[in-house]
Amino acid sequence: MVESRSLTQAQIQEFIPHRDPFLWIDEVVELTETRIHARKKVSEDLDVFRGHYPHFPVLPGVLQCEAAFQAGAILIAQQMPTGSDQVPVVTRLNNVQFRKMVRPGDTLDLEVELTEKVSNAFFLKGKVSVNGKVTVRLEFACSAASMDDG
Repeated sequence: MVESRSLTQAQIQEFIPHRDPFLWIDEVVELTETRIHARKKVSEDLDVFRGHYPHFPVLPGVLQCEAAFQAGAILIAQQMPTGSDQVPVVTRLNNVQFRKMVRPGDTLDLEVELTEKVSNAFFLKGKVSVNGKVTVRLEFACSAASMDDG
């Protein structure tokens, strides 16, 4: 049986360098070696809603992708050596399908799976959903980069 665990936002911040206002994960519900399920509550007072269709606020699809990227980064970061100065960065995005709008008050369910690892390259597929309905499907790749690189 694969061991699964959950993470609080404070624990999440130990894995990835993202912080408010650009941390797009509130909690990790399940984390295994190859899969993560995380959540993000889409607050009505997000600044992005002031300008992205202000009379019909919609969370931009690119921010849904970013939330999936951050979930993937947590998944990858747990496999890096403790004390490493490396962080996962997105290097490729493929086959993105936007299916449904995300509105203020929705909760994103972020599911990302590691499908392959080659050297320091990680290949992942993700699904974002709200209330069981898919909003975005995507495939992406990340590689480990040193935080000292400019």
